[in-house]
Amino acid sequence: MAKETEKKIINYLEKCDWPSTTEMVAKTIRVSWNTAQVVLLKLVNQDKIKYKKGGRQNQFWLNKRYNKNFKK
Repeated sequence: MAKETEKKIINYLEKCDWPSTTEMVAKTIRVSWNTAQVVLLKLVNQDKIKYKKGGRQNQFWLNKRYNKNFKK
């Protein structure tokens, strides 16, 4: 299940133009907030996605989108 969830998250983030919150990811791929958060943090540790805490929200985006859209 974890690999399937990882693929769903990567596919979702590939379509996003801006960082997504844990809640947005969870709702879109239909998993619990906790499951989404655990898998997202795992992907961060694997350096597949980037992470930033914005206020009370965790924001995530793909590495390649970070370099293309956010790092100027």
